[in-house]
Amino acid sequence: MHALVRRPSPRLAEGLVTHIERRPVDVGLAGRQWDAYVAAMRTAGWTTHEVDPADDCPDSVFVEDTMVVLADLAVISRPGALERRPEIDAAEDAVRERGYRVAHIEAPGTLDGGDVLKHGDIVWVGEGGRTNAEGIAQLRALLGPLGAEVVAVPLTKVLHLKSAVTALPDGTVIGHEPLVDDPSVWGARFLPVPEESGSHVVVLDDRTLLMAASAPLSRAMFEERGYTVVAVDISEFEKLEGCVTCLSVRLRAAQG
Repeated sequence: MHALVRRPSPRLAEGLVTHIERRPVDVGLAGRQWDAYVAAMRTAGWTTHEVDPADDCPDSVFVEDTMVVLADLAVISRPGALERRPEIDAAEDAVRERGYRVAHIEAPGTLDGGDVLKHGDIVWVGEGGRTNAEGIAQLRALLGPLGAEVVAVPLTKVLHLKSAVTALPDGTVIGHEPLVDDPSVWGARFLPVPEESGSHVVVLDDRTLLMAASAPLSRAMFEERGYTVVAVDISEFEKLEGCVTCLSVRLRAAQG
């Protein structure tokens, strides 16, 4: 189990905000929180690989947005925010070094990795924010030969699809219902959670979840379902609409 991570930019406090009011960000605290996040992944058995820093790119710590990885293919994104496009090259270099084949989303398509939720052979993609219909069509063409079904999902209430929903290891899709445009997309597999940040989990293994410390009620729900939860404080990243998924790209194929 390998993951790409990227150190926060010294300009982190200038990061983009779309659906929330801007609040002051403590860059020093953010750096310590990032260290703790990486340490939690390593303790859980993950090997982390640092993408070269992008100090002039305030949002570059949110490395998940640079790509979508399935099997041995890394699809390099074309971010919907122009300011974020310089983040891409070093991330592509890092995933190539891990042995992945690489493809690209091309203009006029846009796609952010944080808009893509995968479970099994289904890939849900949020449409309406940073990702457009052309980007989804290109992703469908690239992932189809790998056996994936790409499903477009309406998105208007949050920055990225994975700001609204993620999936537990058993395929249950979790989300804070007021921020989910259409829970019926997932039918009976959708499970509402009581906190916004409770919607965001990183699956560390079949029984272990990484999530934000800001969602204790959701954590209790997951523990009642038999999961072990590793909670980390990411308050400074949450001020920029970031969550635990945004801070890494999990690699489970090729050399990873």
